[in-house]
Amino acid sequence: MKVNMGNIDRALRVIVGLALIAIVFVGPQTPWGWLGLIPLVTALMGNCPAYSILGIKNCKIK
Repeated sequence: MKVNMGNIDRALRVIVGLALIAIVFVGPQTPWGWLGLIPLVTALMGNCPAYSILGIKNCKIK
């Protein structure tokens, strides 16, 4: 899989993913917080499947 996300996009996904996972342990403690794994995993891989389908690429690597 090729990298199709830039550094800013990846950083935002890590922040959002960790915030959603924190909901599981702090706050309303609902299982919906586990959805934070999706942006976290895509950020760590550097590849977003939705970007691949839509043909979006915002990284500077050629």
